[in-house]
Amino acid sequence: MTSADSPQALAPWSTRSRREVYRNPWIRLEEHVAVLPNGHETLYGVVRCQECVGVLPFPSADEVLLVGQWRYIQGRASWEMPTGAMHPGEEAERAAQRELAEEAGVRAGRLVPVTAFWTSKSVVEETAHLFLALDLSPAEAEPDPTELIARRTVPFDEALDLVLRGEIVDAMTIIALLWADRLRGLGELPAP
Repeated sequence: MTSADSPQALAPWSTRSRREVYRNPWIRLEEHVAVLPNGHETLYGVVRCQECVGVLPFPSADEVLLVGQWRYIQGRASWEMPTGAMHPGEEAERAAQRELAEEAGVRAGRLVPVTAFWTSKSVVEETAHLFLALDLSPAEAEPDPTELIARRTVPFDEALDLVLRGEIVDAMTIIALLWADRLRGLGELPAP
């Protein structure tokens, strides 16, 4: 019997111990000792983050508004949709409107919830809530002091091409664009 065929493959693990190794306002790093159903113990690093939102703004039925900024860890600039952490106790829709105003300088007359997903399946505990923003109106842009942001409106099909060419590499933006394309194809979103 291979390990993939093991009846224990989908059984829960237990936590023997955990300790916080590091904390800042955005993340916590913990070290766990986990026990698998077969009794094997393993050291497991866990990064805990606030839940987050991503919102893909549509200035028109056939255009999306992208924001660009330098991504320190990757060492490169990135075009993506407005994203950010939810504040403690904040509803996802409210966080989406806040991030949309802060980064894109617009407010959505209509937010369309798309999906929620785990940003990492193994060591990062973070759930992302994705929205499409329609019926945009101007809002006061007040980026965080650490956000130096450029804005760019591109045709929707060009944004999809940027994904397929590997030029948009942010997972939240990729997922939102692919969902939007699917919804447009089903006639559930305005199309050009």
